[in-house]
Amino acid sequence: MGSGGRARVVVGVSGSTGSLAALHRAVREARRTDAGLLAVLAWEPPGGELAHGRSLSALPVARLRRDAADRLLAVLDAAFGTAGPGVPFQGLVVRGTAGRALVETADRPDDLLVVGPGPRGPLRALFPSVTRYCVAHACCPVLTVPPSPLESELASLHRRVSLRLAVDARELTEGGG
Repeated sequence: MGSGGRARVVVGVSGSTGSLAALHRAVREARRTDAGLLAVLAWEPPGGELAHGRSLSALPVARLRRDAADRLLAVLDAAFGTAGPGVPFQGLVVRGTAGRALVETADRPDDLLVVGPGPRGPLRALFPSVTRYCVAHACCPVLTVPPSPLESELASLHRRVSLRLAVDARELTEGGG
């Protein structure tokens, strides 16, 4: 344990299925190591900082921060309900890009930073890799949670439905036939 008291497991959350998997893994790690859990939701103004600063009709920063806090509470509620995670935890909203916010929050050598998989498929090219940023810049260990196999099965099913291809209901209940 370092200078800041209790060891911490810091996890990035956004509400995506990958971040929910990372959140649940972070809880297991916090329980296993008797650490506190710090769930971090990073946010930026719509269009980014530069666009927000130049916009005459930009939403007030206080409202954007409150919206981010509401999203964090909704994610925690979706993940744990009223029971909570079962370990000491705190939620934190940080203004900035996800990678930087996580690295700057997990600033102790004895922290453990947990990140989920980012977007897969064609969307991957549109977003910088939070995982890569964290692995390259963190001063503490980083645990990367792989995508769930269920996620790829659901994506495949979604593609088939959107292309109006036949879907055998047995595939849904038998794990792919």
